[in-house]
Amino acid sequence: MASSLPLTLFLLASIATQCLAQSPKTAAPAPAPKINLTAILEKGGQFTTFMKLLASTQVGSQVENQVKSSSEGMTIFAPTDNAFQNLKAGTINSLSAEKQVQLVLNHVLPKFYTMDNLETVSNPVRTQASGQDGGNLGLNITSMGNNQVNVSCGPVQTQINNVLRKDFPLAVYQVDKVLLLPQNSTSKAKAPAPLISPVSSTPAKTKGSDAKDEGPVADEKNGGFGVRSMGLGLVFGFALATFGFLS
Repeated sequence: MASSLPLTLFLLASIATQCLAQSPKTAAPAPAPKINLTAILEKGGQFTTFMKLLASTQVGSQVENQVKSSSEGMTIFAPTDNAFQNLKAGTINSLSAEKQVQLVLNHVLPKFYTMDNLETVSNPVRTQASGQDGGNLGLNITSMGNNQVNVSCGPVQTQINNVLRKDFPLAVYQVDKVLLLPQNSTSKAKAPAPLISPVSSTPAKTKGSDAKDEGPVADEKNGGFGVRSMGLGLVFGFALATFGFLS
């Protein structure tokens, strides 16, 4: 009995080793798929200007790198070529390099939003440009019903018209206007209000006063003569001349 115990243990150990050898190995988690933002926009077919801005500002490569490690995901509003063409001539070229970066970042949200999320989101919605250069608060996103969602920034308002990518971690939506930051808006400034004409410094006459404008008044302290004194002198001289003529 005792001599059979080592043999039993040996058999059990052999069986356990074979079971472990035959058990399937746990597969390593698949790496997150690489997101090519340029390819997404190229497939859309009408985002050449936005693609150039993403490249020149390097925002495109930053998005692709950040979205791989972001637990929140990201959302992009992509303006069409027509949206840029409808801007006042020279609007984009007149911006400094820093302003162009901020403009592009104003179209990037640091969170993944589905269309359903956008219909119920609380405003203002932060963008990657929020808090920069004057404290831009973000975008206002409003549900109009019937699956229509509008997005606005300052005086600019547009509708989200097409979904270019909807899978986490990156959503890309088409918009038909460029979401200009308020300080970069091309809307014409209001004309300044007309200046108020200066009030005359001449004191107003008292209503009901008996004083009349009879020309210069004599300054008695300085020995000046007014119009009344001159008139009396002329009458007196005329009387003397007449008296002398009669006599």
